[in-house]
Amino acid sequence: MKRFAALLAVALFGCVALSAQQFDITPAPAMVEVEDADGRVTMFDASREFKLYIAVECEDHERLTDAAYATGLDLKVVKKSAKRDYLNIVIDPSVEHGEGYILECAEGGINIKAATAAGVYYGLQSLRQLVEAHPNREWLKCRIEDYPRFEYRGVLIDISRHFRSVDFLKRQIDMMARMKMNRLHLHLTDAAGWRLEIESYPRLTSYAAWRTPHDWKGWWYGDRKFVEEGTEGASGGYLTKAEARELVAYAADRYITIIPEIEMPGHSDEVLAAYPELKCTHAPERQGDLCIGKEATFEMMQKILDEVIEIFPSEYIHIGGDEAGKGDWKLCEDCQRRMHEEGLESVDELQSYMIHRMEEYLNARGRQIIGWDEILEGGLAPNATVMSWRGEEGGLMAAEAGHKVVMSPHGYCYIDAPQDAPYSQPESIGGYLPLEKVYSYDPAPATMSEEVSKYILGVQANLWAEFIVEDSHYEHMLWPRAIAIAEIGWSQPKEKEFAHFRSRAVGIVDRMIEEGYSPFDLKNEIGNRPESLEDVEHLALGKSVTYLEPSRYYAPKYAAAWDATLTDGKRGTWTYADERWQGFLGRGGVDVIIDMGEVTDIHSISADFMQICGPGVFMPCLVEIAVSEDGETYTKIADIEYEVVLDELPSFKSFGWEGSTKARYIRYKAHRSKYTGFLFVDEIVVR
Repeated sequence: MKRFAALLAVALFGCVALSAQQFDITPAPAMVEVEDADGRVTMFDASREFKLYIAVECEDHERLTDAAYATGLDLKVVKKSAKRDYLNIVIDPSVEHGEGYILECAEGGINIKAATAAGVYYGLQSLRQLVEAHPNREWLKCRIEDYPRFEYRGVLIDISRHFRSVDFLKRQIDMMARMKMNRLHLHLTDAAGWRLEIESYPRLTSYAAWRTPHDWKGWWYGDRKFVEEGTEGASGGYLTKAEARELVAYAADRYITIIPEIEMPGHSDEVLAAYPELKCTHAPERQGDLCIGKEATFEMMQKILDEVIEIFPSEYIHIGGDEAGKGDWKLCEDCQRRMHEEGLESVDELQSYMIHRMEEYLNARGRQIIGWDEILEGGLAPNATVMSWRGEEGGLMAAEAGHKVVMSPHGYCYIDAPQDAPYSQPESIGGYLPLEKVYSYDPAPATMSEEVSKYILGVQANLWAEFIVEDSHYEHMLWPRAIAIAEIGWSQPKEKEFAHFRSRAVGIVDRMIEEGYSPFDLKNEIGNRPESLEDVEHLALGKSVTYLEPSRYYAPKYAAAWDATLTDGKRGTWTYADERWQGFLGRGGVDVIIDMGEVTDIHSISADFMQICGPGVFMPCLVEIAVSEDGETYTKIADIEYEVVLDELPSFKSFGWEGSTKARYIRYKAHRSKYTGFLFVDEIVVR
């Protein structure tokens, strides 16, 4: 109420140009007016009973009636428009933008009009938020003109790694609808389990949907075996065709399209476990890629797709296409024969051959394919839409070639990373992706040419479930970051202001908790690593650093500020992907010499390292520190041993020396442990 009172004071006694960001609607609307024709700003009383009149075709009438009652207003259905105390809902073709709407809270009541039923539905979501934000049923009289920036506003939910029930999925659909999101990308198949009934290939669900142990991590790092349905202790599950159709209808009632994903040719371990005849001919113990040389592979995928398109009416069918190893194809007689017969010069072209065939098959049945940006490799199928995840480069390349693109870069949209101080969060893949960084993303910035930006369909958040066993954990990771994606996809860039958005998001999270959801409790956010908030002043700041072999070859992807990194004053955040931590990979560790420029009194030398076992980031097992006045003769002043053990939560540790010495040169050497992976260091601090 304090925030509302402040807004009212500004509106009544100051400037009435109220920012849409300051209004209690998320995503922020395109335009909000709070003054009438005479320039007055007054209050709207929503505590009365409203006469609900819906001038919409029968097909959508029930949907919109349910949405109107969900606003929480006191309603009475009438058969014609009332003159006062009305809630009139009208389809008006003159309203611009297919999903746009106009919402007016005026003296006589409420008008919502839109060109489509979906637009009306979104107007009702805005009305619902006004009611929720004002328990006294009173807010500023207003006229809201609103429409989405992008046509695609989506979330990926992974039910392969850990199966989720229909009821769970419906709860997320409900929340997506309230945030005006319109695409649910359902990741149905992956190495860890097949999750959709396919009558043509029953072992996909009678066998490849069940495993022990229940958790993905125990299975992945164990024997990766599947078991027969009904086996004692078996864990898993799948959507029956009836359940999938029920889910499709439930989403459609909320103007959300479900896009099914059937992974191919990679991430197909579960398919090959159930139907090993589709493995490549040289038959190693483990294979994850379908054999493209076998015609039986295409017969199977086509029959599967036939059943998928019977269930899912979506324009798009997602065919995956990511992270195929491709190594088996180089050794497979069938694949090599296929390459020779088709005149293919590389295994990239072999994958492209499969994607092309799948596209032709689906196009002939009135559908379009969408795939991860690896489908660009070897040549993109003519009509394919690209979902760009490894960054934005693939999406830009596809858009420049005239292909539609959904932006989903992992640095902003992969919400499987912790959203707060990692030590305070449940287990995850690692890194750090707070709400503010998600919100900062722009799929089509002003620097992008109009010729390219017109192919950007929208944006999607992806939540992979390798480390997310429980439903409550999944909701914790999904919300409120998916709310930020919703606003990115709907609101105009000029209406983005994080402080206002965060305030609204806190209110939404609190309501979600009251309703039984398990979102991240945003109002108690800890925030970024304290050391990263200000540059550190120390004696070695800006000093020259020499990288000795083999640490000279730090990983280019994690070069940070290159040779200036270790003395630039920048301390790392909670994630190694922040361009502050420098990553070292390979047989060497860290071995550098700092030139202080002159002999200097020194009393401490230290550097921070991190450990996140999931992506293979480990502490050093030994740190050696030595000093020299002439650069020739070094005296060791510290040998710091450390026992590196595997753990679940990210950790940070300083390895340093304190004492008294004089030196011009400092040699800092960190040895990697028995665990192969990265060493990450941010700054060598000398005092």
